[in-house]
Amino acid sequence: MVRTRRIFSREFKLQVVKELEGSKTLAQIVREYEIHETVAGRWYREYQKYGDDAFKGNGLTYKEDARIVQLERKIGQLTMENDFLKKAIQGTSQTHRRGS
Repeated sequence: MVRTRRIFSREFKLQVVKELEGSKTLAQIVREYEIHETVAGRWYREYQKYGDDAFKGNGLTYKEDARIVQLERKIGQLTMENDFLKKAIQGTSQTHRRGS
């Protein structure tokens, strides 16, 4: 038997997560919605980590996180280069004054 991969809407995932936070047990939820317990657990962890930004679709939150890390790395690199250039300019101006 061939199983096709099911696609769940953001609203469905949020409903499952809200019920996990409520009074229903994991076993009740997986039976009711016919999903695997690892899927429900993953959705719950994603919601805990990203809050309302969870389940935006196509890994959007992860792409945003990766972009933030990339930009922070670039800021650090530019800060180091800026500090180096400031020191180089100060050294040049001091050498120029001594030579005058």
